[in-house]
Amino acid sequence: MFELIFLGTSASAPSVHRGLSAHMVLYREHRFLIDCGEGTQRQILHSGLGFKRLNKVLLTHGHLDHILGLGGFVSTLGRWENMDRVDIYGGRGTLSRVSDLLFRVVFPHGRSPLHIELNTIEPGVIMADDKFTLTAFPVQHRGPGCFGFLFEEEPHHPFLAEKAAMLGVPFGPERAQLVRGEAVTLADGRTIQPEDVLGEALSGTKYVHIGDVGHVEELLPICQDAHALVIEATYLEEDAELARQFGHMTAAQAATLAKEANVNTLILTHLSRRYNGRVIRQEARSIFPNTYVARDFDHFQITRSGAEKVARE
Repeated sequence: MFELIFLGTSASAPSVHRGLSAHMVLYREHRFLIDCGEGTQRQILHSGLGFKRLNKVLLTHGHLDHILGLGGFVSTLGRWENMDRVDIYGGRGTLSRVSDLLFRVVFPHGRSPLHIELNTIEPGVIMADDKFTLTAFPVQHRGPGCFGFLFEEEPHHPFLAEKAAMLGVPFGPERAQLVRGEAVTLADGRTIQPEDVLGEALSGTKYVHIGDVGHVEELLPICQDAHALVIEATYLEEDAELARQFGHMTAAQAATLAKEANVNTLILTHLSRRYNGRVIRQEARSIFPNTYVARDFDHFQITRSGAEKVARE
């Protein structure tokens, strides 16, 4: 299961109720920040999530409304959170702008309070372990080096508790061993193999995150059968020509992509201040009913059943 918290959902400039682009993704021991618009560190504090272990930043592209909060964010990590390293991932052009911001403005003369590693990404796997894979893929916005991100769990074999009980496997470490793929020997001398109590492999949760984007035809394969798709909806269809001029999407276009890709849940973000969120939701749901329009601090749990919104406390 992935958890996704929206920290900023406005396009280009903040509004009274929406901050600039920033999202936090939680998976097991990992914490990722996707984009870091102006004011992100205050949004993190307001969300109650804090900065602990938040040392990986994924940047969709280098426009200021997606990177300007990095200066304060990185400074806080080093001076107040006792972190010794932060990894920032982005395209070559994006990292060039980030380098100027951090090393010429915020930390001149190399006086950063922590090690900042700028990792240039190309299409392909960014990181992976035995539980999940994080992949970057190119998107078309204004200029080169724009990326989306695919979070995908590895397939797993479900534990068949009834079958284990029939075979006399006790509760406790023996069952944990079998889940890990290790054979166990019971007290009566019988050996139980993992395949005796594990079902057929199930695909893991698939979550696709796309920032600013103007063309989506080539994204259909990457979005296919995703359990959740997060994507911008800066404009309504009545302003499709403006969307085309500025390299953005309409709510209808995003919904059409979700429908054609057989996505389970669509979540729209990066909203223009010119529209009411209800109108954006209506346009998208007329094409793809299972659509959310994200608000700042919305929290979703993403599983193989789709994305479910967590009630605010």
